[in-house]
Amino acid sequence: MPLGENPNSFFQREVHPHIPDAWIDEAKRDVRDGGIGIVGYEINFNRYFYQFTPPRPLADIDADIREIATDIVQMLQKVGVDIPG
Repeated sequence: MPLGENPNSFFQREVHPHIPDAWIDEAKRDVRDGGIGIVGYEINFNRYFYQFTPPRPLADIDADIREIATDIVQMLQKVGVDIPG
């Protein structure tokens, strides 16, 4: 909830439409300002610090999967498991 916004307005707009049976526990009060809820701040690190790294090309991923699948078949054959097809 943004600092300075009315908790009830925020709750009705952002919470109640998604969770109709939710409520605000007005017994929880902040020690400093005596207002409803505990004052704190959350920094969304993904929002401010995330740097997108594009995935590897699909052909490279597919080649890795095929290589691993071949390795698995070879290991199973070594222990005597018959692989059809």
